Amino acid sequence: MAMSVHCDIVSAEEELFSGLVEMVIAHGHLGDLGILPGHTPLLTDLKPGPVRVIKQGGTEEVFYISGGFLEVQPSMVKVLADTAVRAGDLDEAAAIEARKAAEKALSEKGTEFDYGSAAARLAEAAAQLRTIEEMRKKFGGRIR
Repeated sequence: MAMSVHCDIVSAEEELFSGLVEMVIAHGHLGDLGILPGHTPLLTDLKPGPVRVIKQGGTEEVFYISGGFLEVQPSMVKVLADTAVRAGDLDEAAAIEARKAAEKALSEKGTEFDYGSAAARLAEAAAQLRTIEEMRKKFGGRIR
């Protein structure tokens, strides 16, 4: 049996995952981070996108987070997310509509235009769609 570490994935609303894992892969600001048992303690912020969890036995579970923090300690890994959902629960049609609405808002800059808000909505929709696309490639058309 491979070595494992305890992992928690929590959002402001709920705890989505708690259990032993062989590896956690998350999207940090400087690129993807792979966390294995025995990793050096770390605290870093995370960009919107997928968080992959390789559970004991090699099965994989994927979550989407809208941003947050990753904390690594000798005996645990914790993902503290602003918003988190299981990748299989993402609504592709809603993400496409959100992307279109954000792109439209960016192109029609009115007097009450909030560039930061529109850009954040666009980035979140793009990250959701990227997560869906990555999972399609990884799992051959089905999202777990």
